[in-house]
Amino acid sequence: MVGGKLGRGAIAAAAVVAMAGCGSATTTSKPATTTAAAETSSAVSPTAASPATLTVEVDNMKFSPAALTARVGDTVTWKFTDRFPHAVQGIGDAAMGINSPIVNHGEWSYTFTVAGTYRYLCPLHPEMRGTITVQ
Repeated sequence: MVGGKLGRGAIAAAAVVAMAGCGSATTTSKPATTTAAAETSSAVSPTAASPATLTVEVDNMKFSPAALTARVGDTVTWKFTDRFPHAVQGIGDAAMGINSPIVNHGEWSYTFTVAGTYRYLCPLHPEMRGTITVQ
């Protein structure tokens, strides 16, 4: 019986040694994790990830440009310089949040957080229409 217990003890000691060997393999894998983190941070450059501010001029009874492409996180600023008051109002469910006050001169901005196509118009002059495509 004592020999059997020693045999089990020897097996336990061998398991501890094997686990210690596994621990050194874990140490070897740590640089791979650090490298992966470095790859992730270098893949996303600050310039590429930085949100942009795009401008739509509101003048001469039109939105210019009438069609604009933006990225998720970008902000669109409408600059009102026309002699008439205007507003920006989204058309349809996707554009419900786009709803500026009536502006004579000045700016109004909206940040797009979801990809999609957003149509809008001036509620005072419904023939004035625009589209923002967010990618």
